[in-house]
Amino acid sequence: MEVAEESQPVKSTEKPQPAEAVQESQPAKDAKVSQPVQPAAEPTAEESKKSEEDAAAKAQDRMARFKALQARAKKSSETNFKEATLESQRLSTNPSELTALHRRHAIASHKLLKADTEEAGEDFERKRAWDWTVDESEKWDKRMKKKGAHRDNNAFQDYHQEANKSYKRQLRNVSVDLEKYEKQKMAAIEKAAASGGLDIVETEDGELIAVDKDGTFYSTADTTSFAQNKPDKEAVDRLVKDLQRAEEVRLKKRKERMAQNGEDGDVTYINEKNKQFNQKLSRFYNKYTAEIRDSFERGTMI
Repeated sequence: MEVAEESQPVKSTEKPQPAEAVQESQPAKDAKVSQPVQPAAEPTAEESKKSEEDAAAKAQDRMARFKALQARAKKSSETNFKEATLESQRLSTNPSELTALHRRHAIASHKLLKADTEEAGEDFERKRAWDWTVDESEKWDKRMKKKGAHRDNNAFQDYHQEANKSYKRQLRNVSVDLEKYEKQKMAAIEKAAASGGLDIVETEDGELIAVDKDGTFYSTADTTSFAQNKPDKEAVDRLVKDLQRAEEVRLKKRKERMAQNGEDGDVTYINEKNKQFNQKLSRFYNKYTAEIRDSFERGTMI
């Protein structure tokens, strides 16, 4: 087995330089690397003036925007304060009390005018009627008569009477589309005339009269043609809104009634008998079970 020969050290052929020569050559290299620095050119008078004008314009622009923001903030603050004041006044004013105040003022004015008229020896009703026309007076008398009859008939009598009153109340909110009714009427007349079941006769004075030949055009007690009518989407939406409004009114009255009876809390009964039983238990055991019920409400009992 052959052993590799050890490598011989390589001798440098360069001659060593003295230390003084090395020190002298170093500044020479530094001098070659460094470049001479050119002095900065001084700005001219025009450039200085232009830069000052630009700075002044920017400052004025910033000040104008700052003033605009200040004005906007002040205006917003004043508007918010006014709205808050109006909202506070509205919340502090009870509409029912305001209506009652206006009613009392009207009654007091009426009594004062009546007393002054009677003191002067004049007929109060005759003098007050001068401000109304005959038609307005008749309408007012009819309204007062109807109001008196409604007040006398306000108590519960039977379910049929209550349903009748509810039906009349709903009829007052129904709006009749006469234009659409006339269009449907003319379309039905033309269809019946085309089928031969209806004759259009012109009288001597030029009036057109529809004559039903076989008795199928005009409705009777046994007519079922109304079942074929298909209401449009607007009528269906109006019916849905009326039902929702009636449901909201019913729930509101129920809530007010429960609040008056002290039943606006949690419902813990399933019928009237169970409600009475729970009230009897509450009278005797509420003072002992109050802490337990509160713990269950907080969730600390579990």
